[in-house]
Amino acid sequence: MADLGALKIPVAMRPAADAIIGWTDEVCAALLDEEYAVLARNAVAKLARKRPSPLQSGRPSTWAGAVIYALGQVNYLFDKSSKPYLTTDELAAAFGRSKSTLSDKAKQVRDLLKMDWNAEFMRRDMVDGENSIVWLIQYDGLVMDVRGLAIPIQIEAFEKGIIPYIPAIGREGTAAWLSGDLGFVVQKDPVPGT
Repeated sequence: MADLGALKIPVAMRPAADAIIGWTDEVCAALLDEEYAVLARNAVAKLARKRPSPLQSGRPSTWAGAVIYALGQVNYLFDKSSKPYLTTDELAAAFGRSKSTLSDKAKQVRDLLKMDWNAEFMRRDMVDGENSIVWLIQYDGLVMDVRGLAIPIQIEAFEKGIIPYIPAIGREGTAAWLSGDLGFVVQKDPVPGT
């Protein structure tokens, strides 16, 4: 059972969100994995915090299917080479809805949450992948992969919320850096002559 308070879901929206998360958790446990379940809970929570929340109307199974469908589109769930993999028919059947209904509602979810190319809604393997688009930034008028740029530029991009973590020190290193537990210092300004 998801902790709706920890997800910062407004009290008035908790019954609707709980019903939707019940669906997403069940389908993720049966057909996908825990990572999809976590992404779905976070997406539902964000939709519940919208004013007015679109979750106030419609069937929980439709919203749940649309959230998973939208996450699936962002994470290539429907590509046979991805793991996990589902067809749109399998996903629609799991929620008892038509593909067209889920597809239409998924577009609404993606638009409301600005999901496309947003690392917040991407699986870890998608973000960390060699060809992941989340690492492309515009620097000096050129689109560049931030992973190949100097650490101060990586830090600046991270602090501005452009990238999910500082690639030079990794996901765990960035978390340690944020908490002040890092065993080394990351210099923002390069020292002249080094």
